[in-house]
Amino acid sequence: MKVILSSLAEKKISKLLDFLEKEWSLKTRKDYLDKFLKSVNQISKHPYSCPQASEPSGIFKCVVTKQSSFYYRILNDRIEIITLIDNRQNPDSIRKWIKSNFK
Repeated sequence: MKVILSSLAEKKISKLLDFLEKEWSLKTRKDYLDKFLKSVNQISKHPYSCPQASEPSGIFKCVVTKQSSFYYRILNDRIEIITLIDNRQNPDSIRKWIKSNFK
């Protein structure tokens, strides 16, 4: 299945990759991007392999690293990555944001 990024997800992945390169190294950036793309490949082949978020239904969470994950939804013929998150964020605020934006 084809995987697309929302405009928000595009902005967040770009900012994260820039941050990793600037604050850590080009190798760290590449390593993260490899893990991210591996996760994207996984969900493209097995869209239901990640746990579904409790609310709202139809939103799934894919853990990329201990520090980061992304939320996605399955549309008719594609998968949309909605947003990337820092796993250290308050989970209630993440759920609240997703619930208010993707009912």
